[in-house]
Amino acid sequence: MTAIAPASVRVGCRLIRHGDEAHLLAGEARSIPARQPAMRRASGAARWIAHGLLADMGISDVAILRAPSGAPVWPGGMTGSLAHDDDMAVAAVAPVGRIASLGIDVEPAQPLPDELQTLVATPADRTGAAPLHLAGRILFSAKEAVYKAVYPLDREILGYEDITVDLDARRAATKTGRKVRLAYCIAPRVVVLAFVEANAG
Repeated sequence: MTAIAPASVRVGCRLIRHGDEAHLLAGEARSIPARQPAMRRASGAARWIAHGLLADMGISDVAILRAPSGAPVWPGGMTGSLAHDDDMAVAAVAPVGRIASLGIDVEPAQPLPDELQTLVATPADRTGAAPLHLAGRILFSAKEAVYKAVYPLDREILGYEDITVDLDARRAATKTGRKVRLAYCIAPRVVVLAFVEANAG
């Protein structure tokens, strides 16, 4: 993912470990309503990655609070995104500039269940050369990442049917008119990075 992400975007991943909830700063821990240990571990792992990425950019000791919408709150001048599945957490951060907003998603590299495929895919979506057994999973992950990237800009709730994805072109569009670029990898997990460029609609 690092190789195919835009140059200004930093990404990281971490296998979720017991005790990762301890990586939550005090304010972060208070802002996360989930009490299930697994959810708090995953949130701690994702924020641990993000803290490291921000520190590499000269921003230290900043709490990444959870907004009422569920989205992470980034320091001024920064954009980013967090995600996790049952086993792995991922994060992406970038200075606001050429990149206006980011979204990231991680999923197991397994076929998408048929019932989810029916909900996610539309006739306008294009999965093209994506591996057939993972095309649905990549499409699902792409739409999740796109939603995360555009929600901070438009504050509009979108359904899967409101996002059109072309995996071959590495692009997506929303019913709100947003144009979103995509980068993805499929091993060892499906990870999709969605980003809105500053001059995009």
